[in-house]
Amino acid sequence: MQKITIIQAAKVMGCSDQFVRVGLQQQRLDIGDAVKMTGRWTYNIVPAKLAARQGITEEQLWEIIRQQAS
Repeated sequence: MQKITIIQAAKVMGCSDQFVRVGLQQQRLDIGDAVKMTGRWTYNIVPAKLAARQGITEEQLWEIIRQQAS
């Protein structure tokens, strides 16, 4: 399964990447997890949760991400 980066999620949501990072760190965004490991944050974005938050299907989410990449 392909991973969604913080930058991709931010573009889909129409916000800054910092907003996504802090939202995950503070557990205010329910689109994945943020874990601090040896002083560095690691992020996991769940495609189904991001799609649901945006009111779209996972298929639509991946299409948006593909369009942003080109």
